[in-house]
Amino acid sequence: MARAATTTDAFNAVAEPRRRQILDLLAQGERPVNDLVAQLGLAQPQVSKHLRVLREVDLVRVRDEGRQRLYRLNPGPLRPIHAWLSRYEQMWNDRFDLMDAVLADLSEEDSNDNH
Repeated sequence: MARAATTTDAFNAVAEPRRRQILDLLAQGERPVNDLVAQLGLAQPQVSKHLRVLREVDLVRVRDEGRQRLYRLNPGPLRPIHAWLSRYEQMWNDRFDLMDAVLADLSEEDSNDNH
């Protein structure tokens, strides 16, 4: 089965770790590409390529300010990812609650064994 293009939706676009790093940086505020290059330690063409993919799925918006292009996060397209993940949140919470109960029981047993 052929792999979906990275530009088809936010799910595919954020599958790449460097793109998630870019989104994390842009979540802190608007930045020029040179700032992203410095923060990521990547070559400018690589960062620009990732930004192009993120722009194509509308996760990133750009505006010109003088000779600079400033990039900012557009969180709207992340909603489907959040909605999909939220279905698993209750399951994770239930499992963490069970683990907390098991750890509390083990701690109590250990406490009783030492007395």
